[in-house]
Amino acid sequence: MQIILLSGGSGKRLWPLSNDVRSKQFIKILKNRDGEYESMVQRVYSQITRNCPGAGVTIATSRTQVSAIHNQIGEEADVCVEPCRRDTFPAIALAAAFLRDVRGVDASSAVVVCPVDPYVEDSYFETVKKMSGITEQGQAAITVMGMEPSYPSDKYGYVIPEDREQVSRVLSFKEKPDIRTAGEYIAQGALWNAGVFSLRIDYILRKARELTGYDSYEDLRVHYPELEKISFDYAVAEKEKDIMVIRYAGEWKDVGTWNTMSEVMSGDSMGNVTMDSTCENTKAINELDIPLLCMGAKNMIIAASSDGILVSGREASGYMKPFVEKITEGSDVRYADKSWGSYTVIDAEPGSLTVKVVLKSGNSMKYHSHEHRDETWNILSGKGKAVIDGETKEVSAGSCVSIPRGAVHRLSADTDLTAIEVQTGDIMKSDKIVRDM
Repeated sequence: MQIILLSGGSGKRLWPLSNDVRSKQFIKILKNRDGEYESMVQRVYSQITRNCPGAGVTIATSRTQVSAIHNQIGEEADVCVEPCRRDTFPAIALAAAFLRDVRGVDASSAVVVCPVDPYVEDSYFETVKKMSGITEQGQAAITVMGMEPSYPSDKYGYVIPEDREQVSRVLSFKEKPDIRTAGEYIAQGALWNAGVFSLRIDYILRKARELTGYDSYEDLRVHYPELEKISFDYAVAEKEKDIMVIRYAGEWKDVGTWNTMSEVMSGDSMGNVTMDSTCENTKAINELDIPLLCMGAKNMIIAASSDGILVSGREASGYMKPFVEKITEGSDVRYADKSWGSYTVIDAEPGSLTVKVVLKSGNSMKYHSHEHRDETWNILSGKGKAVIDGETKEVSAGSCVSIPRGAVHRLSADTDLTAIEVQTGDIMKSDKIVRDM
């Protein structure tokens, strides 16, 4: 069985912990079986490993998320990189071509396409395996997973099944309705559309050829920026007649807002947070190195990071996206997970940028250079090596290394290493700097 995990997101709905580099699925706010904090992508990946042994997993994502994926899952994660964002149909088509043309997977193989960030119990992956079996047996061109709705919601699309059997034919798909219409759908036995599909690789590529003119990985990759931005639902699923739905009644949460995230996060607070006894139904997360005090807070979400501070009612937090877009327009990313560690902007002024860099043992930055700025590394802890224009220097706590503009350089860690990097000169946007390191 092959699984394609779709990892997108613009980083607006869980601001200020999420940003254009660190989307919501990378925020470590859940706890695993060992009591350690983990992200949604780590949770889903470990659930697949545990429940679907031997399954091939490919993560379809943008270039900006590759470092975070490798940071959290490891270098063994198979990643299909989208040249730019083009919605779910182009992403699925590119990933299917990647599996066939790059990884050599048989085109007749079944593949299950899932979001990377649902909060689910292990039974969800038993249903994923059943979906793959339906496809392998040729019972339908597409099989979708339908979630048993717990209330009328205007936040989800709906699948209208032919009957109330565990597996049934799909009569139609319905877009996100108003609450009254959602109640009518549910009375008919409708299910929430979770965006989970099972189908064959060659079916996807046939649709890719019909809709884009291309079905090879190289052609799709080269022409990707020209492809229409369109969802898999619109492009394929809603037009397919040979389609079935399988019901899933287990725990499932689409963690798309702070309100739903607060329902699954471990504990009431994270970080340096103090809450008095009068706080009720409030979650507080603090990533800063300063204390956060909450008193008398009721039904609230409070989150603080180097990108900003959020104080919101729980329900209101679901409507923050347009405000965040206005706040973050033209602003720089101040925190990012990298494949080698993490990057946090401490101070930004005209002509200078001060950054805290944390490298994990055995990792290193890319070998890179800057034409218009100088850098200085001040090592705070750990041991490693600085390479500047091919010359290697051992570094440890107290070391200071200067990098003149134009010099090709890299910092690597023999042990966990923390450094303060000071950049002076013509400073580019920090999100561009993060992506290039």
